[in-house]
Amino acid sequence: MSNPLTERKIVLVKRRTRLEELVVRYNTIQQAEFYIERLGADFSDYIQEDKIYREALNLAVSELTAIGRVQTLDREHVPNFIFGGQDIVVVLGQDGLVANTLKYAAAQPLIGVNPDPGRWDGILLPFTVQDLRLIVQDVLHHRRQIQEVTLAKAHLNDGQCLYGVNDLFVGRRTHVSARYQLKLGQVTEQQSSSGIIVSTGLGSTGWFKSVLAGAAGIVGSVMQQRITLTPDTVLGAEPRNLEPDRQGVRVPDTRAMWNSSNLYFTVREPFPSRTTSAELVFGRIERHEPLRIVSQMPEDGVIFSDGIEIDYLEFNSGVEAMIGIAEEKGQLVV
Repeated sequence: MSNPLTERKIVLVKRRTRLEELVVRYNTIQQAEFYIERLGADFSDYIQEDKIYREALNLAVSELTAIGRVQTLDREHVPNFIFGGQDIVVVLGQDGLVANTLKYAAAQPLIGVNPDPGRWDGILLPFTVQDLRLIVQDVLHHRRQIQEVTLAKAHLNDGQCLYGVNDLFVGRRTHVSARYQLKLGQVTEQQSSSGIIVSTGLGSTGWFKSVLAGAAGIVGSVMQQRITLTPDTVLGAEPRNLEPDRQGVRVPDTRAMWNSSNLYFTVREPFPSRTTSAELVFGRIERHEPLRIVSQMPEDGVIFSDGIEIDYLEFNSGVEAMIGIAEEKGQLVV
């Protein structure tokens, strides 16, 4: 008699290695080696990385096949893949691949697997390939903790939507000055800037952190005082949530921010002029109060998420975007 638990499909998401990318570009391994060594880099590192990843992938397939039905999915096919409601998603990392998959498979439990712990740290990769059989069985029997992850959502007035796991970028494709109208609550401004970054709690240690660090450094230099402006103080990680890192230093548990009930936006390099302002440059986006942006860019206006510029929404003159919290939360297995 069949077991309904093992009939759930397991989707294994993989990526190309650096070596595979080079072979696609230069046709053969020999030509790829010539290119890399001409730059003075160590080509053996590319071969070693590829070897370890392939071994991890083969072992992952073997372990998962022993449990149930497995479908292997390449990274480039994730945006167009329809995940089943009962699927279990396994991502053979790095962190970026986990984030890119999570926004298309928010309703499914997602297991992040580190294929090469000696090379990648991977905050979203708590498991190794050797853990897979046990972890998947635990998920099947509802014995694993699930960490909810708040996603950002950009919804355009033409019906198109885009989700972000770490962040959304709104601006010009070429990163030159973007023109738009920004509205939050009762405050409205005409702005010209290098674009707007909207960060989730998960993304607060990435692009958002670098923006805050730059702002704090500038203000600190100008005001000659110490500025305490960090993702954990802004997004609310509790000081008591401390975990030792690899050196034994106790640091904030950033997972406390992953299911944050709000988003934050920052405006990059706002330019005040006779027709533009620079007051509404940082703020909190709550579920009941989204950020509204009306494009005034005749061309090259875009919204993309998580640094994936090829997967974008066009955002040109007259289009309005409503930026808020997504209805569903991602489900990371921890």
